[in-house]
Amino acid sequence: MGWAIALHGGAGDIPLNLPLERRLPREAALHRCLQIGVDALKSNRSPLDVVELVVRELENHPNFNAGIGSVLTSDGTVEMEACIMDGNTKACGAVSGLTTVVNAISLARLVMEKTPHIYLAFDGAEAFAREQGVETVDPGHFITPENIERLNQAKEANRVQIDYTPPVQKDGIRDVPVPEGDQIGTVGCVAVDGHGNLASATSTGGLVNKMVGRIGDTPIIGAGTYANNLCAVSATGKGEAIIRATVARDVAALMEYKGLSLEEAAAHVVHKCAPKGTAGLVAVSATGEVAMPFNTTGMFRACATEDGYTEVTIWPLVQNGDV
Repeated sequence: MGWAIALHGGAGDIPLNLPLERRLPREAALHRCLQIGVDALKSNRSPLDVVELVVRELENHPNFNAGIGSVLTSDGTVEMEACIMDGNTKACGAVSGLTTVVNAISLARLVMEKTPHIYLAFDGAEAFAREQGVETVDPGHFITPENIERLNQAKEANRVQIDYTPPVQKDGIRDVPVPEGDQIGTVGCVAVDGHGNLASATSTGGLVNKMVGRIGDTPIIGAGTYANNLCAVSATGKGEAIIRATVARDVAALMEYKGLSLEEAAAHVVHKCAPKGTAGLVAVSATGEVAMPFNTTGMFRACATEDGYTEVTIWPLVQNGDV
């Protein structure tokens, strides 16, 4: 048994020729956030502290779809959501519809620790944030030129899409159809300490051009986020598909009721339960195992374990034509 950590910056139809200006900042951020998490675990910070700390860093990075990088709704606004869960106690907190909170994941933890509830959303969540004195900004702070351009592209193509969707092609034709599985994105982190304590955290801005009021899988316990005494899971992908497949909980259930290993359970859920092109996840077990399967083209991901293994990558490690 030993500590382990895994994190993701979203899964989707990530082309192998992703421009360097888009790839390199994300890879650098994964390296930095992974090191922050490793240092925290080595300093005996609790897994709950670690996953919150790492996800806060991901939220503060403009190239991920969470926090400052959150994509825009059909009305050109931001509606962020996040969730955090402690494996030992199954205590959890979630928020949705945030427009001013700098770090949604920290507000989710406050919901867990300072209220009798699990989930607060929209005006109620914003009021709670003001009551707790968390950092807030004008909603315009999140509306960046890049995300305005993404929204305009999505509106022109009349589609809902993820950050990694290529711009609409114009060759005298209306537009190039986009695969259904291209509607994906999120950031998240899972961690386990040397005593088997587990935690999971997930945060997102949702989908580009999503309907106002739409809620995805991220804040739904058992869908995008879950942790118990066996494993911690953070999912990324098309929220509607992940909700239907109860992705995060099913990984834990297969371990609990079928006796599968983390790797077996995670692979089964991603490749057999979630439709192809819709899901990925990062997970750790109480014994320090790590799993990071996905059924999309790629997933920004990183992990490290106490025995010295480290991985920071995007696409399948072996290009065999079947992710």
